[in-house]
Amino acid sequence: MKKIFFEEITSTNTYAKENIEKIDDKTVIYANRQTNGRGRFSRKWIDLGSRNLYMTIILHPGDKLKQVHSNLTQYLSVKTCKVIETYGICPQIKWPNDVLIDGKKIAGILSEAVFRKGELKGIALGVGVNLNVTTEDIIAIPDKIATSLNLEIGCEVNRNEFLDKLIEEFFKDYENFLVEGFKSIKETYLKYVILKGEKITVQVLNREVEGKFETINDDGTIKLITNKGEENLSIGDII
Repeated sequence: MKKIFFEEITSTNTYAKENIEKIDDKTVIYANRQTNGRGRFSRKWIDLGSRNLYMTIILHPGDKLKQVHSNLTQYLSVKTCKVIETYGICPQIKWPNDVLIDGKKIAGILSEAVFRKGELKGIALGVGVNLNVTTEDIIAIPDKIATSLNLEIGCEVNRNEFLDKLIEEFFKDYENFLVEGFKSIKETYLKYVILKGEKITVQVLNREVEGKFETINDDGTIKLITNKGEENLSIGDII
């Protein structure tokens, strides 16, 4: 595993996708600043300064996309929670992969697969974590209730130390995860996940699905009990 550092970049995921065929498997790209960071569904990820984490892991797991690859964001959300726990904090996951503290978002994860002529060339797995942010900057984030690790623990967080912890935690079980899939992290994921047993609404593209959050299935999908019966969703946002 090697690391590539940029003082400033448009987006670590964008760079990874554009250069994925030239960069080795398990390479980590990180930067002090992102000028055009993105989250899921093309949402903008706000740059809150160089003391925060903007990172993408380049993965070459094979030339075909498999079910397990779609669960990589959930795997990374679990690993991010495990690292946050080392700071004495109890993190949460909002399905599928948002990492929260007391209902406030602290990390976002984005996975993008790159294909050439129908062949998988690699996956850019990105994560942004709020590590060192002022209260004023947090309040200014539009349309989101957010937090940062320094505000939660009351002192500054060493960005490079957090990055190294996360890389180590990620690759510790990565090869096994590719074989065993979501089932290998399901128990831990359920420990972190919020809203289980509650009535929720999930935005799925251009429709909304309401129902009781029953559980998470072995493939990482969410099981809802609706007034029409059982519905299992693989994508969406809990709103």
